[in-house]
Amino acid sequence: MSDPNGYELLDSGSFQKLERFGKVVLSRPCAQAVWRQTLPKSDWQKVTASFFRDGGNQWRGREHLPDIWSIEVDGTKFQLSSTDFGHLGIFPEQRDQWRRIREGCTEYAKRHNRPARVLNLFAYSGGSTLAAALAGAEVCHVDASKGMVEWARKNAVLNGLDDKPVRWIVDDVTKFLERELRRERQYDLLILDPPSYGRGAKGEVFKIENDLPQLLSLLGKLMSPAPLGVLLSCHTPELTPISLHHLLQQQFGRTSGKVEHGEMQLRGEKDVLPLPSGSFAWWLA
Repeated sequence: MSDPNGYELLDSGSFQKLERFGKVVLSRPCAQAVWRQTLPKSDWQKVTASFFRDGGNQWRGREHLPDIWSIEVDGTKFQLSSTDFGHLGIFPEQRDQWRRIREGCTEYAKRHNRPARVLNLFAYSGGSTLAAALAGAEVCHVDASKGMVEWARKNAVLNGLDDKPVRWIVDDVTKFLERELRRERQYDLLILDPPSYGRGAKGEVFKIENDLPQLLSLLGKLMSPAPLGVLLSCHTPELTPISLHHLLQQQFGRTSGKVEHGEMQLRGEKDVLPLPSGSFAWWLA
């Protein structure tokens, strides 16, 4: 039985996905959904609002959406709001990774008798930050967008985490890492979900195919002597799970640990086709 206050994939197909966020039902574009829709057209017409990219980004029925609403995914609360790019402030395909972060940080604290130190880069609205903080970790949350960092802080308050040891950083990721190296800071768990293309706080350009290997090399120098691991995920079609596996294997897995990889998925009830939504890889020490 799905949670009426949570997230659920209802259907997909014909390059669209039909999702429920609490009481709000949305239809949005999805390039991976090349198959036929399963639900009848009448179900797709009952949406609260739809987002289109044909002729420029636009919402249809946006006036029916709340300005702000909240949902809960696996015990974690998220504040949602419609954006001009079709995003809502959450990527539910990360829910398996959030669960694994919580479990890993909890186990790490028991094993090492101290909280895990976690660095979350391109941290968006803070799903991975919340997961780590809920497990008692010390977290550094970094994103180039001041608005997204503020959104993540609101999510922390929503989950009663506003007094937890989280550093909220608005900065270009590469420049921040270079400063952390000079400060000789170290982290036990490194998390990054880089965009295909992005701009830093001062206009710095990030292109994933050019900049990701160098970024991982920098991160390798920030890893603590007692690491938990590295989580790398992305939504760039050219970077498949095997691509991410090889990147982590070369940078972190030559001497120890193991690398696991796979597709992130949006999921609904058992009869709903899972929807592939990006790639992930873990290096586990």
